[in-house]
Amino acid sequence: MTDVASVGSRRGETYGGQSRQERAADRRERLVAAAVELFAARSYDDVTVADVCTLARVSKRYFYDDFADREALLLSVHRELNDWLLDGVAAAAPRRPASAEEVLRPMLETLVRLLAEHPQRARVIYINAPRMELRRRGLLRKDAELFGRLVRPVVLGPQDPMRYERTLLTLVAGVTEVVIDWVSRGMTDPTEPLVDHLTAVGVAILGSLGP
Repeated sequence: MTDVASVGSRRGETYGGQSRQERAADRRERLVAAAVELFAARSYDDVTVADVCTLARVSKRYFYDDFADREALLLSVHRELNDWLLDGVAAAAPRRPASAEEVLRPMLETLVRLLAEHPQRARVIYINAPRMELRRRGLLRKDAELFGRLVRPVVLGPQDPMRYERTLLTLVAGVTEVVIDWVSRGMTDPTEPLVDHLTAVGVAILGSLGP
């Protein structure tokens, strides 16, 4: 070991082959994973910082390096999970859709598939975290903006910005409520009919923008 490496090791820059930054990132990742598991299984009020730290095998001292408190943790986790879901949905949208159904179906198929594959994440996004009503409403608007950008090429009729915004908000809020019902009942219903139903509803709502 060189003198520089030796000094760095003694100061805690490297440990077990990981740099200080890598160890910090690993601790945060474990805290987030533990939070997802716990918030999916229990209500928000039944999860403590100590619970999260114990499951993640991270001391409280390091917890507070990343999060101010339990609520900050939940907000961060919910934001990251929602971004993960929206990124997947956006990536599924066809580049040149010819109709509302052609753009909505792959997006909704991806939405349902990702949630079915990750039931813990689904519960955190749609069941436990939305208890924070202001956060939930803000995300509905964000989701509506995303859907609005992706379906605009196939939407005909009057281009009243306010009407368009409210129509997309109605679409996303409706999809969200159906998904919440599906997740809350254990996601036992077959996914293909669910996608069919959501697509039909979406096409009908967007059709209201027509002449």
